[in-house]
Amino acid sequence: MSPRKKPPENDAEGAGIRNRILGAAFSAFMEGGYAQTSTLEIATRARVSKRELYALFGNKEAMLVACITERAQRLQAPLDLPALRDRESLAKVLTAVGTTLLTEATDPVVVAMFRLAISEAVQAPKVAQALDSMARKPIRDSLRLIMQNAKSAGLVAGDADAMVQQFWGLLWGDLLTGLLLQATSRPSAGEIARRASDTSSAFLRLYPEPS
Repeated sequence: MSPRKKPPENDAEGAGIRNRILGAAFSAFMEGGYAQTSTLEIATRARVSKRELYALFGNKEAMLVACITERAQRLQAPLDLPALRDRESLAKVLTAVGTTLLTEATDPVVVAMFRLAISEAVQAPKVAQALDSMARKPIRDSLRLIMQNAKSAGLVAGDADAMVQQFWGLLWGDLLTGLLLQATSRPSAGEIARRASDTSSAFLRLYPEPS
């Protein structure tokens, strides 16, 4: 009896096909919109058959969710953060997190992902759910953990969720809106570093060390 062949998505060839399909789908969705893009167009761009496309993803919405999910995974706070011993170490952690988030989220591909998710939220509600679960929630949870650890170390006082909201607002301002509207250029690495550092300083002024 001949050995059973692995499913395409589990071997190198299958992974290559999957990546081609997702790349073609994302480009097609961005150029023509989700509703106007056919699975035939995606298959043609990816140089695969519709049968292969459906075997890997099932339907068009699943492809859009996969496109969003893969790009959303870039939006993760750093995990290798130092222990919070004092206000200086807290400032460094907040600056590092802010720098990572700004660097990743202002990437043109990620901005395009946000724009696509917003434009297709009604047609494909699972897209918004995927973006929230894969990007927004993990980022907020990471920030909340940092704030809770800072409180436990006696470095700040206040509600952790409120501190997350404050930090988020200081970090972004209207930058993301400007990027989504294509009214603002992506900040340089130096500008991102300064923005993250300024956000950290402003946040710590709002939340002084408890007496």
